[in-house]
Amino acid sequence: MTTMRSSLRALQGVGPRRADTLSEAGIHDVGDLYDYFPRRYLDRRAMRRISELLNGETVTVVGRVLKTVQEGQGVARSRFKVLLADETGVLELVWFRGVRYFSKMLATGDVLAVFGKVGYFGRQAQMQHPDFDKLGSGVQASGSGESSDLELYHTGRIISLYSTSDAMKQAGLSSRQLRMILLKAFDDHPPGREENLSEEMLAAHGLMPLGEAYREIHFPATQETLAAARYRLKWTELFYAQLLFALRRQEIRQNKTAARFDHSGEITRKLYEALPFDLTGAQKTVIREIYQDLRSGCPMNRLLQGDVGSGKTLVAMFSIALAADNGLQSAFMAPTEILAVQHYLALKRAFQPLGLNVGLLSGRQRKKERDAVLGDLRNGTIAIAVGTHAMIEEGVTMAALGLVIIDEQHRFGVLQRKALQEKALNPHVLLMTATPIPRTLCMGVFGDLDVSVINEMPPGRQPVVTKLLAGNETGEAYTSIIREVQKGRQAYIVYPMVEESEKIDLKAAVDRFDFLTANIFSDLRLGLIHGRMTTESKESVMDEFRNGRIDVLVGTTVIEVGVDVPNATIMMIEHAERFGLAQLHQLRGRVGRGSHPSTCFLCYEKTAPDALRRLHAMESVADGFRISKIDAEIRGTGNILGKEQSGAASGLKIADLQHDEAILNIARTEAFALVAKDSQLRMPEHAMIRTCYLRHYHERYALADIG
Repeated sequence: MTTMRSSLRALQGVGPRRADTLSEAGIHDVGDLYDYFPRRYLDRRAMRRISELLNGETVTVVGRVLKTVQEGQGVARSRFKVLLADETGVLELVWFRGVRYFSKMLATGDVLAVFGKVGYFGRQAQMQHPDFDKLGSGVQASGSGESSDLELYHTGRIISLYSTSDAMKQAGLSSRQLRMILLKAFDDHPPGREENLSEEMLAAHGLMPLGEAYREIHFPATQETLAAARYRLKWTELFYAQLLFALRRQEIRQNKTAARFDHSGEITRKLYEALPFDLTGAQKTVIREIYQDLRSGCPMNRLLQGDVGSGKTLVAMFSIALAADNGLQSAFMAPTEILAVQHYLALKRAFQPLGLNVGLLSGRQRKKERDAVLGDLRNGTIAIAVGTHAMIEEGVTMAALGLVIIDEQHRFGVLQRKALQEKALNPHVLLMTATPIPRTLCMGVFGDLDVSVINEMPPGRQPVVTKLLAGNETGEAYTSIIREVQKGRQAYIVYPMVEESEKIDLKAAVDRFDFLTANIFSDLRLGLIHGRMTTESKESVMDEFRNGRIDVLVGTTVIEVGVDVPNATIMMIEHAERFGLAQLHQLRGRVGRGSHPSTCFLCYEKTAPDALRRLHAMESVADGFRISKIDAEIRGTGNILGKEQSGAASGLKIADLQHDEAILNIARTEAFALVAKDSQLRMPEHAMIRTCYLRHYHERYALADIG
């Protein structure tokens, strides 16, 4: 008997070649086949008698084959004709391709349901290359318009269309063939045998039984049953994703312990007293949330969101101060050398006067320098370690690591984050991001994390004016840069790539730097930074810019994240149409960080509608969370977090975190309530849920606590 785990080769119509092709598409067994959901549907329910056919309409007709004729010779000239009749008239069917195939398949006396576009040649109604269902010879060839008693799978009903790769097409796996294979699978193994929700849940939420939902998603009877099937399958998918988070959170709270940061002492007090300004209300709220976690005795697992310039790093500093007050070390990991050095300098300025040593670990360090830092980490001399991926390498150990902070966490893979956490037993973890994530994505991707949001900007920051400039209007931006530099300010000019592409007409940063230096800004001090420079060279240029020895920094997106130069007031982005919304917002966030008015110029050339929509959004919207929502609408939720993010979002096959928020809320509530009631899923009524979870979701469990 076929089961959900059975090989596809057990199904009629799937040989070794097709099985291999389907496997390449992620369809390995019968269960995967059921989960290969249609990308769209065609409504072919309109049925007509032949005498009622109108020129140009697309309909289904049922009739009996009166005659078949093969005309012409050779592949290019041959055609296959069928005369199809009902009690009201005759319809001519014509195929110019696949002549041999159709001539063998169709014969006089066959009853067909055909679907296609009607054309008239003189008085003769005709369909070219119609789709069809071959019905039993005993079926009445009637044009009554009733399809309920006919076995129709390609005509006369709502039919499913599937995404098919070139390899699938070459293997003969069209939407029609996939429907035929699915029919065989449903006959051999109806999916309802493995229901994965309790009867109580089905009744409480009005959910369609699983087997019926799978049948309706692939072969819907009506638009209403299709909607019910989609709701059921989305609900189930989101429920199990949230169940994963609920179980993970419950396990952490019940079985894991972490150091209690009970003592708030001199370091925390002195850090607060040294501030030249007060914390915002949002910062104070978030610090209270973090302190509550750090004092709980359970490992903190919190995501801190905040728009660019909202003060996330300062919040992290107060977390570090509390760790130090309790005699524990902190590790701060950043995605780039530039950002790591910037954090290192900021933390050193803040904590060195308070008696804490800050150490930097980077891939470019000389062995002697690196060994000295490693030694001080092992013996506890260094209280705060800052670095990039170098921090997760073997040989990096810390005497008393209690707090892990990961900045721009979406730039790291799950395993990289896990490796840093494993430097200690159950450390507290704070993940930070300046890429605002819509609420539904937070629940769907980081559902086991506590989430804090800094939704308030520090006082004194000037809003950034955003202007769109067409390719021939860039002179306005150049004039503004010269004017600002004359006032003692600085500017950025950003390009999307380093070298010219043969296919894409983009200005290269290197060539433009030479042009700007010689022609536009000959009296200004320009610096160049791009991804192909050595780390030392990049740091040297950034240091010159921070210290005011460079007026205009020309570069690529290596300056996108975290660069903090309050004196910079102009951001000019060339070929802005080539950047995503999140990138544009991050780049804009490099200015407006001081008390001076700032401007972001988005310079664009020929562009697609989606790109123009992004640019207009940047022009009219300043809030990062609104930007993120627009980005999700344009690109879809799967692309917002980047390819490094894994977990629930990448596993969703039918649900959409952006559009299915209502279902997500219900499924999340149900999942967390279930775990609160039965944390091990041992109750008899939950046996099927436990079985489904262990079979399909358990292997994701180990990584759930790190996003």
